[in-house]
Amino acid sequence: MRHLITGGSGFIGNLTARRLRDRGDHVRVLDVWEDQSRPADIEFTNCSVLDRDGVRAAMRDIDIVHHNAALVAQTDAGRDYWTVNVEGTRIVAEEAAKAGAKALIHVSSTAAYGIPPSGPITAQTPLRPVEPYGRSKFAGEQVADEICKTSGMTLITIRPRATLGGGRLGIFQILFEWIRENRAVYVIGSGDIKFQFIHAHDLMDFYMLALNAGKSGTYNVGTDRFGTLRGDLEALIRYAGSTSKVKSLPTALTINTLRALHWMRVSPLVPWHYLTYHKECYFDVEPLLAMGWRPKYSNEAMLQESYDWYCQSLTKAVAGSPQSPHRTPIKQGALWLLKMIS
Repeated sequence: MRHLITGGSGFIGNLTARRLRDRGDHVRVLDVWEDQSRPADIEFTNCSVLDRDGVRAAMRDIDIVHHNAALVAQTDAGRDYWTVNVEGTRIVAEEAAKAGAKALIHVSSTAAYGIPPSGPITAQTPLRPVEPYGRSKFAGEQVADEICKTSGMTLITIRPRATLGGGRLGIFQILFEWIRENRAVYVIGSGDIKFQFIHAHDLMDFYMLALNAGKSGTYNVGTDRFGTLRGDLEALIRYAGSTSKVKSLPTALTINTLRALHWMRVSPLVPWHYLTYHKECYFDVEPLLAMGWRPKYSNEAMLQESYDWYCQSLTKAVAGSPQSPHRTPIKQGALWLLKMIS
């Protein structure tokens, strides 16, 4: 099989490319930046998903298109969310259909659901995004669905929970840094809410299962073993041997403060973070387990592994490439002041 991966230098796209290569498939990556650690037998095309001619050329002889390219929540991209996440998806899906690709695998986001409901998120949970990033991901899903239905191309949509594993930084870098330095760790509200993550390798295991099944479908992917946000953070603190404490912040005051700091552009926390992280959020994964998927990592185990990677790779992480928001550190802005008094 011959695969094209848009956003193939990013956290999930990079893992997808390597997993497909390891099973003997031909892999081509399309991205606006090149991962210097990319194996030489994975092709690289330097191109934006907004460059229709470049995308069309990259589709040559491709069987499966994996669409990962997106401006993620952390980029705080404003109007550009729509340009890349919706119009970019339109270009990729249209050119895949014209090229005769058999399937499009589209990586979306939990943010498409908006404010998480009480209880598990299921296939029947309505999608009601509440901020620009989530609205762009939801609209991108709709665009891909319309094009694939019209063309008869298989569409597999995957919505991962927040993804962890070696190499994952971004917003998690702040958490790991504060725990390592014995600073207080803050949650909005009590933190006594069910909160689910997914390990990157477990995500890839299901991803390959869905790819091999070759059937259209939408899948919500998270671990089947998780506790409360507070409990899992306290477990990580104990594992790290840190003296950090999990402290609660008042919900309304904190959200309004973070909203103001975001408006002033002095906080790394975007609306998707401060509007939802005090709400329980977890997928019902029984349909995935029924397909034969078995995640290896619990929340606790993946947080521990990710923290260990961060500590072992600290110098590299701080000096790393600035190109992928999920693979590089972020500026803490006003949160640095909170850290200093913690």
